[in-house]
Order: sequence, then structure tokens, then C-alpha cells
Amino acid sequence: MNTKLIVFFLLIYGSFSVTAQQKLSPKATISVVTCGPGNELYSTFGHSAFRVYDPTIGLDKIYNYGTFNFNAPNFYLNFLKGDLIYQLSTSSFNRFLRIYNYENRWVKTQELAIDTTEVQAIFDYLENNAKPQNKSYRYDFFYNNCSTKIEEVVKTVLKDKVDFSNTHITSSKTHRDLIADYTKKHKWSKFGIDLALGSVIDKKATKDNYKFLPDYIYLAFENATIKTPDNTKKLVKKSRTILKEKKVENTSTLFQPLLVFVIIALLIVIITYKNYVSKKRSKWLDFILFLTTGLVGIVVLLLWFATAHTATYKNFNFLWAFAPNLITAFYLLKSKLPKWVLYYNWVLVVLLGVLLVLWLLQIQVFNTALIPFFMAIAIRYYYLITVGRKEYVH
Repeated sequence: MNTKLIVFFLLIYGSFSVTAQQKLSPKATISVVTCGPGNELYSTFGHSAFRVYDPTIGLDKIYNYGTFNFNAPNFYLNFLKGDLIYQLSTSSFNRFLRIYNYENRWVKTQELAIDTTEVQAIFDYLENNAKPQNKSYRYDFFYNNCSTKIEEVVKTVLKDKVDFSNTHITSSKTHRDLIADYTKKHKWSKFGIDLALGSVIDKKATKDNYKFLPDYIYLAFENATIKTPDNTKKLVKKSRTILKEKKVENTSTLFQPLLVFVIIALLIVIITYKNYVSKKRSKWLDFILFLTTGLVGIVVLLLWFATAHTATYKNFNFLWAFAPNLITAFYLLKSKLPKWVLYYNWVLVVLLGVLLVLWLLQIQVFNTALIPFFMAIAIRYYYLITVGRKEYVH
């Protein structure tokens, strides 16, 4: 009986100790942590987190909304479908710094000018949010990420005490423009982004929309204010640079997208000219061209219609990467072509014209590396319509 009573009281005590919130001292502070871009694509845009520091009780903890679990069921399938589940994780500040020091990325902190009660309230919120049953959230690159979560938490806890006026943002950029600012050194990454993301990211971003980027969250907090019983003051009490970035040599490769597509375009034009002179069509060129553009088109349409990614909608790259090309490619291996292939090439020329209009009107901005390729395939289509007319079966 005594043993059972002891176990019972231990369980009761354990349940209280788990649910009870840790009490911070009056010296505790909450800081927003901003980390600079890294060399890999996943780190190109920087990172944001919270730091809770209390020297009295020896607490120095990072709350990081930018983590995910590779071992989660169907992780890769969900990733492809756009059903991304991220988590709030915690670690020591020193461990966090070691990682960013190793990656040669700068780290800055902004200590918030909030009172003891407000510090405790944000800490309690983060602790509760970090529990296994609460830590997961549906990630969205533009609207719900490690950066947007920072302002969301502060607004949720402090409510109308804080004001993010955003008056410091004077530019008028699209999401694609903002991405381009951070991918100047990653030409192939930028090319992939421009190919995969649709016209929805070519609309002008609101000032709040800028905050999917950690740099803009940093500026938002620098310019934010908080109301106190006596007055209104700046939300950030003190900003510090914890780690400085070390300069490294530029290791960019020569084979950037523009050069690659110039070479491809030249090959298409040269072979087409030789076909014109010799009056013999290079079937293998047409097969590869149509097969490749058809495959790319299928990927574009799948990203648009078969995933939950919000940024892949209305992607007009399908106008040049035309999915039916995948089937047409096999007809182009024949010596005598069906008559419909003639009209089909007219459709492809018209689609390129529509693409040009959409680009000029800035409805969707395409990657400039594709310009020589567009010109080359237009020439090839024209060749198939005119010079190659004799090959069609009437």
C-alpha cells in the first residue's frame, strides 16, 4: 500500500512539474535573432528566431520556427505536394551560434524593450508552442515561415500594444523582385525558381508581404513601437552584432544559365540553317526539343494543379514548355509528318507570341536566360512550318 501511495504522489507531482511554467527573473530578456544568408539555397534568404536570456537562472535558449522532421511519415511525398509541416524547436544559444559561425553567417540580436510581465508572457507562449502537441505548423515560404512567425508571436501576446508601421519600406517590389535580391549569386537557383513559380508572385507585394524575409523582419522591429502606461517608445531596446560575416572569394561557375542557353540556341539555329541548305530535316533535334519542352511542361502543370504550393499557380511557362510536345516528339521522328503537325507548329508560334505579351505587360516575368532559347525555338518552328512543308502528308 505504501509503495502505491508513493507512486501516486510521484505521478501527481510529476504532472504539476510538467504543466507548471518556469518563472523568469526580473533580469530576463527577449530578443529577436536575425541571421545572414548562407551559401546554400536553403539558407540564401537568412533566418529568424527568438532568444530568451535569463542570467539569474542560467537560461539562454533559442526558439526556432524553421525546422522540420526528415523522419516524419511520407516526408518527401508531402514536400513535393507542398504539404510542408515545420516545427518550433529549441536549443541553447551557444549551440545555435556555433552552427552559424561554422557556416560563416552573421548573427544580430534585437533586445525588446518590454517589461517583466511581457517577457514572461512571451516566454510562456513560446514554451507552450514548443510542446509536442503544439509545435507543428503548415509552412508557406511567403506567408507562414520562420520570419513571419516572429511578428505573429509578438502581436499575439502583446496585441495592440505594439505597432509595426512599416513606414521604412519605400520600394514597390513583387515577390519575384524580392527573391531576385537574394539570388544574385545563385543563377541556377534563380532560374529554377522562375521556372517553377507562377504569375502570382509577380503582383506587387504589400509592406507586410516583405516580411517573409528575415532582413525585413529585422527592419520592421527596428522601426516598431510599443505603448506603455506613460508613453510610446521604440520596441527594440538594444541591437547587437553577435557574429560578423567573413569575406570569402567568389566561386561562381562560368556555366551560368544565360551562357548555357546561348549555346543551345546557337546549336538549334546552326542545325536549322544546315537543314535549310541541305533540305534534310534533323529528326533527332526535333525529337529532343519537343520531348524536353514537353517534360518540362508536365512538371510545370503538376506544380500548378497537383500540389498545395501557393506560389506555383498560374505559371505561364507552360506556353513554351508545352506538355503535348511530349507526344508530338514521337511523330517528328517520322520522315512524312501528319498534316496536323503543320498547324500544331503554328499554335506553338502563337503561344510564344502570347508569352511575349504577358512578359511585356509584367503579368509574369520570365527568366532572361531563356530569351535566346525562345528566339531559337521560334526559328525552328518557322522552319517546320515553311521549309519542312514538303514533309507533310496531304
